[in-house]
This record gives sequence, structure tokens and C-alpha cells, in this order.
Amino acid sequence: MFQVVQYQKNGEMTLLEVPSPQCKEGGILVRTAASLISAGTERTSVVGGQASLLERAKKQPDQVKLVIETLKRDGIKSTINRVQAKLDSYKTLGYSASGIVIESSCEEFSPGDRVACAGAQYAHHAEFISIPKNLAVKLPDAVSFIDASYTTLGAIALQGIRQADLRLGETVAVIGLGLLGQLTVQMLKASGCRVIGLDVQEEVLSLAMQHGCDIALQSNNEAISTIMNFTRGIGTDAVIITASTDSDSPLQLALQISRKKSPIVIVGAVPMNIPRSPFYEKELDLRISCSYGPGRYDPLYEEKGIDYPAGYVRWTEQRNMQAFVDLLEQGSVITTYLTTHTFALHDALHAYDIISGKNPEPHLGIALLYSEDAIPSHTMNVQSKNKQIETPGIGFIGAGSFAQAQLLPPLRSLGVNLHAVSTSNPANALSVAKHFGFAQASTNSEDIIADPLTDIIFCASRHDSHSSYVLSALKHQKPIFVEKPLCINREELLAIQSAVSENNDKIMVGFNRRFSKPFVDIKKFISERTSPLSIVYRVNAGAIPLSSWIQDPKQGGRIIGEACHFIDSMVYLTNAKPVEVFARALSHDSRHMGHHDSSHITIRFSDGSIGTILYLANGDPSVEKEYCEVFCEGKSAIMKNFTTVHFSSGKKTKQKQYDGKKGHTEEVHAFIHAMKSGSPCPISFESILQVTEASIAAVESMQQGTIITL
Repeated sequence: MFQVVQYQKNGEMTLLEVPSPQCKEGGILVRTAASLISAGTERTSVVGGQASLLERAKKQPDQVKLVIETLKRDGIKSTINRVQAKLDSYKTLGYSASGIVIESSCEEFSPGDRVACAGAQYAHHAEFISIPKNLAVKLPDAVSFIDASYTTLGAIALQGIRQADLRLGETVAVIGLGLLGQLTVQMLKASGCRVIGLDVQEEVLSLAMQHGCDIALQSNNEAISTIMNFTRGIGTDAVIITASTDSDSPLQLALQISRKKSPIVIVGAVPMNIPRSPFYEKELDLRISCSYGPGRYDPLYEEKGIDYPAGYVRWTEQRNMQAFVDLLEQGSVITTYLTTHTFALHDALHAYDIISGKNPEPHLGIALLYSEDAIPSHTMNVQSKNKQIETPGIGFIGAGSFAQAQLLPPLRSLGVNLHAVSTSNPANALSVAKHFGFAQASTNSEDIIADPLTDIIFCASRHDSHSSYVLSALKHQKPIFVEKPLCINREELLAIQSAVSENNDKIMVGFNRRFSKPFVDIKKFISERTSPLSIVYRVNAGAIPLSSWIQDPKQGGRIIGEACHFIDSMVYLTNAKPVEVFARALSHDSRHMGHHDSSHITIRFSDGSIGTILYLANGDPSVEKEYCEVFCEGKSAIMKNFTTVHFSSGKKTKQKQYDGKKGHTEEVHAFIHAMKSGSPCPISFESILQVTEASIAAVESMQQGTIITL
């Protein structure tokens, strides 16, 4: 399919052929009929992306801070890999579209339904879009696809009106009469309000007067006296700011025209340099309108499809979308006069020349129109950068920032045949394929596994999908490297065990720390021991917001998802089997921290060794993440974050320096070498099984308050 994207490195706009997205569980796959270019929002994004890297850095200090933090945590090479992969990728555009459902995995929609769709992560300028069910609404036949493509902006405008909490007959000023402002004016008028429109551009004032404004004025201080006369000296009952500007003039004007104890609602993007005196003297109420409405930025609502009960949250983002569609059907809101330009998708770049100022023309709404003949294809061939070697053919599933920084660079360096890569995001699949030299880009992971040209599978997808991909690889008799964890519960583990006994055992899990130079040297240091080890492994894991996918219970949690690393490190050092697990989580009332995020785990091993893991999310981030102490037979080894190890023996201590790397390159090289030579996996399946069982047992111990015997 074709999709409008922007190349991150230089900001160049392009219409690119990418693989079509999959219909996700609880969602719909839509053939796009029309999508709306939001001139204000997209112009900011496009022009910002075309600025120099230095200019972008100045405007995005939070991103610069993130790079610095990554540099401290992962080192120079890994950080460079992440930055280069980010720049050598495509940014998707668009967030308001309409079309026809061609596939549904939810009860609310059926193939053939006409729908309006929303979401910056979903409703792109693309021939096919995959939409969660709570970000789509059905369309009546009376509403055209072009009109329906305004639904997202209509929901944004409607949420701003709801935030103002208006009553029939009240007077409202709308500052900024672009698309959002024009839609806001129409809906306010339909609600029985007296409407004042303000804008710095003369040409939009007459449009607003024709479609709902009682008066429309230049947005400056000269308008104040006219507004006060219009409101009979009271001032406005509410001000809704829909402007997008770097100036604080809209907010300053709002302070002047608002009556005492009235709300000022910010819908657009304006500075918020708020002087105290006017707010104090008038007791004004400043409100921010959150995009389409309640549910926005809530993954449970948007991604999982969990709705809010109407009795408690009457107007969610989906219900706002539906209300706007109702207004379109009734003729209470008209969008035809707002659509100044329409372009076929293949002429979309002309539209961006207009909004970026390259080809300046007066414009408001710009609609892109799509062909009805497009056919979805989830896999496409890519012009590879690297000369391919015949075997082994690598199929890579899931290629997020971790995979691009830690797994793909060492894999590429081996000169293997990078055959196909699959991600859920079509543009990302193509970006990764081009950057690393894959022959194919896809959004269908099962097709990659079944492909006869794929010999080895790498899986770095979300944790809840690992088990299914492992089972699929085993079914097709193909070795698989799966990033930790192997699976997230006992049922999945039993299924994998059964499949291994029936097929092959070519399974490798990304327990990389045992391959790092510090741990290899520590094991060598204690190699002649005859008595048990005492190991303490402290992990300053840091807090992760509960909204993160990692915190989703369906992903297994952080103990199964990450603490398995440290259990494997102990299995490696002891060369023994975990036989007992006892774990406790810190008890707290905070709703901002996962229940098991700060835990103590004690493991007894078959050789008598005891290991304690302190997995903590309640520490200061300036403290190094990982610290491990190993004691045995008068010897001590103390590892600090893979940068130093203190080896102590015979009352002497020797400090050895390391590069901070955690063994990712070594584990990938070891796995590929084993597969090429026909050797067993670098980590035995028995060891992987033991680590996975101990990880699951740690969670069970915390839940049950008992020692779990393995």
C-alpha cells in the first residue's frame, strides 16, 4: 500500500510503498476513502522535521535529555545505534480519516461498515489503517467520506466546548478561526450560544460570520471595547482558544474580555505565560482540553477497548466522535466550505507544499482521496543495501528500539542473509528493512516463520506473544532466538516443553548477561570452588509508569519480564538448579508503582548456593543500575554495572575495568555460530526451563506468601 511519511533525517516528505497493517485483536482494518490534513498540527510537525538537527535539539530538550540518559546507561555505541536508527526511519502523519471496514475482530463492526477513524498512532494518511474499536464510529449514508474525515477535529472542538460547561444563551469568544475554530463556532451556535470570533487573519472572519458567529473581529486589543458592548458590559461567559501560535497574545486577550469567575479553555497550542493578577482579581478558571476527550492517552481505553460506563463518563472520545457525526448528519455542522483543496493520494506531496509554505496558497481543510482498487499486501520486497549471502536466512519479528540498538547491529555484522523483518507498524517495518538491509518488510510475522527462505527466527516482540512465536517456530522445525522472557506463565511453559519433546530444541533466550565479560571473568575466578556461593544481585530497575505496556498484567510483569535476567546470571555462576524460591514485594499504597516493582527474591540452588535479588523501583536513578556481589571460599567478586569488577583473594584486591557492555553482541554471535555449525544452543533448554520456572515461582511466592519448591 502507499502511505505519506516524512524521513526523519532530513525531513523530506514522500509517498512510500509499505506493507499493509494487520487487523489487530479488538479492532478493525479499514480501506481508507478520505483523510484530512490538519494544516496547523501537521505544518508544525512537517516544518519542525525539516529543521537542522541542532534546531530540533533546541526545540526538544526532553529528547536531548533522553539521549544523555541513554548514553549514561547503555554507553556510546548503543546510543549511537539508537540515534542512527531513529534518524534513518520514517515518521507517519495523519490522525483523522474515514473509510470502509474490510476486516473486523470485534463485535461492534462488520466488513462493509462505513466508519470515521481517529488517532495519531492509527488513522494515518495510508491506503489501509488498523484501528482499535474505541477510535472508530459508524457513518450514516447521508455523511460523505470527506465530511467524515473531519470527525477527529470535530471531537477535539466538541471536547473544548464541553470543558467550557456552557448554558443556553451564554456568550462565548473563540480565539483562532482555523479548522478547529470554525467547527467550534458552528457547534456553539447549534447549542444556542452567542458567539464572538477572533483571528489575526482577515479572510477567515467572513467565513465565521457566515457560519455561526454573531460578530467576528481582528484578534487585538481594539476588539475589547466592541466585545464589552456586545456582552452588555459583563464580558464573555467563556473563552475557547483554538489558535496555534508562539505568541501569548490569545491568552492575554482572553484575560481582558472574560467576566469574573468564567472559564478559559485552551484547545490549541499556545504559550501559557500566565500573569497572576488578572486570574486572582477575576478568579478565572483556566482549563486544558485533552484532545478528543476522556480516554485519550489511556491504553486500556484506546488499545484494549475497555470503555468507560456512560453513567460515570458520559462523553468519551468515541462518544464525542459519534456526536459530531450526528451533527453532520443533521446538517447542524457543515464542512464543505472548509475543504479548500482535495488531492488524490498520489498527489499528496502537493498538499504538503501548500501547508509548509513552499507553494503558498490560502487554505483551510485539505482532504486526501483514496482509490477503491487498493489491495492489502502484508509483505513486500525491499531493495537491500547489503549483499546477501544464501544461508542462513534470518526472519526477525518485532524491531523496536531495543532490537535496533542491541540485536540487529551484531546480527548484521555477521554477514548473514537478513531475509525478512516484521513489525506491526508498516512504516517502521520498511524503515528497519532499509536501515539494516533486509530483503523483505512485513507486518505478518506468521508468514515470515512459514517462509521457506527463512531458516532462523529472531523474536523481540512484546512478551505476551513470545510463546506463540516459539511454538510456531518449533512447528516449522526452525531454530528461534527469543528475547526474554521465554513465556509468561506455566501453561505456556508446559506447551513449549511438549513441543520441544516432539520437535527440536533449538531455542535460545536472550539471557545476555552470562555472555558479558565481567560475568565470564567472575565464573573463571571461582571455577575451582568446592563449596556453595553466596550471591547478592541488586538492581536499581527504576520506576515505570503503570500506563506502560510493560506494566500490563498480560505481559507477565517485571519479575518474569526482566528479573529472569538476574536469575539466569545466578544459574550461570552456580551451574546449579534452583530448587526453592521465596519472594516478597514491598508493601505500599502508591498507585503509581507496580505491585511487584520493588521485590526481594531469595533462591536456594541444588549445590547449596543461595542467591538474593533486590529488584527495586524505589531508588534514585543516579545510582548505577546493576551491582552484584559473589562470595565463596575466601574469595569475593564485586561487579558494578559492567564497568568494574573487584576481585579479592588472599587479602588482596584487584580491580579490572570493562566497557559496560552486557553481552548482547556475544550472545547473538554465539547463537548464530552454533546454528551454522550444527552445535547445541549456547544455553541449554534445561537451563532456560529452570530460569523460567524460577521466575514464575517468584511471582507465585509473592502472591501466596510461601516458599515455592521446584
